Amino acid sequence: MTRIAHIENDMSDKFGIPRQSGLAEEVISTIVFEPHFRNPDALKGLEDYSYIWLIWSFDSDSDTGPGEWSPMVRPPRLGGNTRMGVFATRSPNRPNPIGLSCVRLIDITASDRGPLIYVAGADLRHGTGILDIKPYLPYTDSHPDAKGGFADAHIGDTLEVIFPDELKAGLSEDIIKAAVALLKYDPRPSYHDDPTRVYGMRYASYDFRFTVRDSVLIVTEVKPA
Repeated sequence: MTRIAHIENDMSDKFGIPRQSGLAEEVISTIVFEPHFRNPDALKGLEDYSYIWLIWSFDSDSDTGPGEWSPMVRPPRLGGNTRMGVFATRSPNRPNPIGLSCVRLIDITASDRGPLIYVAGADLRHGTGILDIKPYLPYTDSHPDAKGGFADAHIGDTLEVIFPDELKAGLSEDIIKAAVALLKYDPRPSYHDDPTRVYGMRYASYDFRFTVRDSVLIVTEVKPA
């Protein structure tokens, strides 16, 4: 397959990236096409859609070859101890390193790098390669009555985020909103439950330090990464 584009955003580390697309719509990303695919004609009509599908490839350090895949994985949402079939999960440890994300289309603009697509709610790390883009069709892609397996029991798994005002000094409102959106979905592995441990999440060139006790996350420090 040929990489047609890559994504640019403020999520440079794996830790903190949303577990699913659409959860943190406060995070805005830009899709930049590779030189061979910068023909604006390829996007004609895309502006008429509200959401698009991104088919993308996992980073090289996450890739697994056909001989290395495991039929069973441990989903983080189940605490990291319960095994499920890999095809019943969205684990990145798959036979082929391919991801699928539904993101909200914000805008399409022209630039010296060709057409740029701005989207909200991506769960892709900065620099991730995109293999294809397709429009989201509500009449066929949406199934409100569908069962969601074990994931249905964890739809409301969010944390209360306490972000002291004194730590917000010097941060833009967009960075604050995006950081809170990422933190409330608990970037920690589900089996971590140490209220004394200090975690760090990098976003927008800042390191957000925090602790978690029960269902409350407290930001304790913000410093340049």
